[in-house]
Amino acid sequence: MKEIQQRHHKLLILYATQTGNALDASERLAREAERRACPINLLSLHQYDPNLLPQEEAVVFVVSTTGQGDTPDSMKVFWRFLLQRSLSQHWLKGVHYTVFGLGDSGYQKYNFVAKKLDKRLKDLGGTTILERGLGDDQHPSGYEGTLDPWMSSLWRILNTIKPEFLPNGPDVSIQDTVLIDQPKVQITYHNIESHFSTASDDIMILTDTGSVRSMHPGKSSSDRSGHPDCFLKMVKNLPLTRANCGKDVRHFEFELESHAIKYDTGDVLEILPGQDSAEVDAFIRRCDLDPDAFISISPRGTDDCNGHGSRIPIQLKTFVELTMDVASASPRRYFFEVMSFFATAEHEKERLQYFSSPEGRDDLYQYNQKERRTVLEVLEDFPSVQMPLEWLIQLVPMLKTRAFSISSSQSVHPNQVHLTVSVVSWTTPYKRKKKGFCSSWLATLDPCNAVGIPAWFHKGSLPTPSPSLPLILVGPGTGCAPFRGFIEERALQSKTISTAPIMFFFGCWNEDGDFLYKDLWLNHSQNNGVLSEANGGGFYVAFSRDQPEKVYVQHKMKEHSGRVWNLLADGAAVYIAGSSTKMPTDVTSAFEEIVSKENEVSKEDAVRWIRALERCGKYHIEAWS
Repeated sequence: MKEIQQRHHKLLILYATQTGNALDASERLAREAERRACPINLLSLHQYDPNLLPQEEAVVFVVSTTGQGDTPDSMKVFWRFLLQRSLSQHWLKGVHYTVFGLGDSGYQKYNFVAKKLDKRLKDLGGTTILERGLGDDQHPSGYEGTLDPWMSSLWRILNTIKPEFLPNGPDVSIQDTVLIDQPKVQITYHNIESHFSTASDDIMILTDTGSVRSMHPGKSSSDRSGHPDCFLKMVKNLPLTRANCGKDVRHFEFELESHAIKYDTGDVLEILPGQDSAEVDAFIRRCDLDPDAFISISPRGTDDCNGHGSRIPIQLKTFVELTMDVASASPRRYFFEVMSFFATAEHEKERLQYFSSPEGRDDLYQYNQKERRTVLEVLEDFPSVQMPLEWLIQLVPMLKTRAFSISSSQSVHPNQVHLTVSVVSWTTPYKRKKKGFCSSWLATLDPCNAVGIPAWFHKGSLPTPSPSLPLILVGPGTGCAPFRGFIEERALQSKTISTAPIMFFFGCWNEDGDFLYKDLWLNHSQNNGVLSEANGGGFYVAFSRDQPEKVYVQHKMKEHSGRVWNLLADGAAVYIAGSSTKMPTDVTSAFEEIVSKENEVSKEDAVRWIRALERCGKYHIEAWS
């Protein structure tokens, strides 16, 4: 390959984010670089042309791992490009790079994306300037526990190998008073009556969910910030668990209000939850904002009168309701740093400065993330802080959609979609009662009151199986949700065609407390149903708390290892869904033990056998925290 002479004399920071953490980390890197007078270029991987990579001098990749070792949506095209066989082992010769990953060591494939990216860049001839950093959500300070020391090393090494990047050296020498940046956005206030002759038409456009969310500067390619696929109306809200059993799991049924949408079993539904109007009002009062004002938002430094769609006015309260998560998400560390510049009470300023310093990182994590403090709670704890709207829009976390496995078959329930949702609640280390934002909101909805819920459909980790494919399903707790759809669909198919058997392992606490969809499973496991042993399948349930010793799904699998192996030998696909903690690992180990025992092979061969099943698309995991 011909040596490229022209190189880009800027530190390139490329990020791939799914929930926003990698974006936060990359923006933090960018701020620290700018404070050292280092020229930078900050881009999402989906915005960057990978053909230009050999021309870069130094690149920092900040990438998160999602699901079971998956790349974020914004990285998929870039990653496919890097995997091209036509790229030589010298393609990145002369390019210095490093990788920082964000992951959770509770998952089996911890920081898998960062690890495979690092290896691929090395294989293509790139030069590592610093060993990859692996941020861990399980660390007492979250990913920042690794990021802080890793960044310190980065500036020292960069100063050694590329001193022209850091003309002032690796340490910040600028006075703190000038370290606050300009906000990324600018706000224009509009007088609707005088500017728009057809005000009612304009206001109707401005309340459109997709248009409003597209105005938020925090949106990324993976955000469901475009127009919803449809609006849903709840028609059923049924408890599946016995009262006071220690869990509250609900069955929700929705009808499609707008045009019909096609979905398949195994697909995922994302919904945009509604915020409590009292909390939105409290935030607006605390920040001294006018809820009835009409505003438009544009990137700082652009002309606000160019007729671009994002310049259309929106009522301030509507913008807050649809885009700014004021009462569920915890603010990021930079929020506290910016707050410190606007604090007028000295003791508040000192506390905020401490929180945003490396020394205060652990205490901030305990106060903020561990306690799940909301933006509203934090602002109320620091009453002297009055932040401008520009900063609030930039720093308040964007209201995120929430994803759920669909638990219905559209063939069985035309124009409907069903969800199986655990209503989450917990107590923080300081004994504060907290509730899951979306699940609690759904639980309070009354089907008699029509509420249009913005919704998006997309593929999850569980592909729709063909009727002729034997299945082994493992879904404890709400992990049974997608399999309700699978079993409904196959039962319908079995009425007209020959279908393959299904073996289903379900787990819960107690038979009389949280045996979700008990009648459905038992009905299909009898009279030659799709879950019946007579048809080659089976339904097996583990009640973990109905006896002195704990019994989990993996124990039931090993109890029926011969039947499991027979189905695997017949070409069955494995589907696992549920909690992301230990369950997927324990279930996979059980499969490996079964293969080793029943096929009379070593444990190593059994592990390879399961890996081969995964590679050929017959071993799927959908797990959530």
